[in-house]
Amino acid sequence: MSTPSDQIPPSPPPSPPPYEPVPPVSHGNDDKNLAMLTHLSGFLFSIIVPLIVWLINKDRSDKSYLVTESKEALNFQLTVLLGYVICWILTVILIGAFLHVVLWILNIVFCILAAVRVSQSGSYRYPFALRLVS
Repeated sequence: MSTPSDQIPPSPPPSPPPYEPVPPVSHGNDDKNLAMLTHLSGFLFSIIVPLIVWLINKDRSDKSYLVTESKEALNFQLTVLLGYVICWILTVILIGAFLHVVLWILNIVFCILAAVRVSQSGSYRYPFALRLVS
């Protein structure tokens, strides 16, 4: 004979969990802060800091965010450095000194814009920069 426990119907299968969208990829605060400082350091140290950050992280696959941001900062600072050389040459005809000041101000403005954008949304691409490092 069957016992009462044998007559209990099996429980229904568990329902799947509700759909949750996958959050966007977030970079760690350390990576974000280092990328922000890499962009900000451009108007004080020119190509030195972006070059160091890029050289340290270029072979690490898990640090591709830092590689991208340091390459962008390095390319911009190389462009600015080339602009400074051209301004120095143009100083002979007295327009170079004015252009040097304009370039210096643009460097500061774009470095600050890049740092703010990186700290908020995670990435920044300078509007004009020679892509010398790829």
